[in-house]
Amino acid sequence: MSIAPFISGLIKVCLILFCSFSIWLTNTSSSYADINNDRYDGNIFVVYAGNGSLVPPKLTLKQSFDRNIPVILVYYLDDNSDSKQFAFIVSRLQEFYGKAASIIPVSVDSIPVKEKYQPDEVGYYYRGAIPQTVVLDENRKKVFDEEGVIQFEAVDDVLRKVFNLLPRSQSVELKRKTFNEFNSELVPEEKGNGQS
Repeated sequence: MSIAPFISGLIKVCLILFCSFSIWLTNTSSSYADINNDRYDGNIFVVYAGNGSLVPPKLTLKQSFDRNIPVILVYYLDDNSDSKQFAFIVSRLQEFYGKAASIIPVSVDSIPVKEKYQPDEVGYYYRGAIPQTVVLDENRKKVFDEEGVIQFEAVDDVLRKVFNLLPRSQSVELKRKTFNEFNSELVPEEKGNGQS
């Protein structure tokens, strides 16, 4: 009895197993988040902005109206590359305005399909595009409504008017000062004294 056929068969089995494992490994991409595709990678605010506190929102639209506070509605999908890219901007908005405004991220898949919506329902302001950002002032007046990945400064300019703040060009710049990776605060940037 020759050992050559046994070795040959063993090599074939190992090659088949190796190829099968390689194919399985390349097709198993759920552990690889990619901001540039329309694949579901999980909650975009957790995965791409590192901020799980945005979803679910603290207040509903109706609760925000009852408290007479400004609202930032952000319409998104977890499996949309533009929404993924915009998640960080939404997190920055929360960083600066989260205590004074109600930030309500709305997955468009969660909007109930109805013939007509009331002004205190999130479907009322949605125009069919993602991402879409809507800012309502404390009087429920729509003061901003833009589609796509917009810059932080575009919303910041509107919110500065809503909150009667100085324009960015006239206010003290805030810069993030980090003590360590778990503790940080916003402090005014000091000019001319060599400190940072």
